[in-house]
Amino acid sequence: MGGQDIKNALGRNIKFFRAHRHLSQADLAEKADISITFLSNIERGLKFPKAETLSCLAEGLEVEVYELFKGEIAPDETKKLLDRFSGDITQNVVQALETVYRQYEI
Repeated sequence: MGGQDIKNALGRNIKFFRAHRHLSQADLAEKADISITFLSNIERGLKFPKAETLSCLAEGLEVEVYELFKGEIAPDETKKLLDRFSGDITQNVVQALETVYRQYEI
């Protein structure tokens, strides 16, 4: 999966979870403390947020960070199983992203 594919999956999943939670872009942008324009650009795969913003988006959507990167949204039964085994994956993803940001000064 290339960089643009990751951006597209992230945007698609954020939009899915946002719609599933009946949140407008304005609602989620406020929860994540970002602009509506930036959220729109993320959802369209044009921008990639920093780790802290990813964490805020996930919190606002009531999902784990790793769920924002899934290729496809899992059915409810599979989601429950994945949630049980997620453990501290969110922390690991945030740490990995912070390392990448530092290394490539994104």
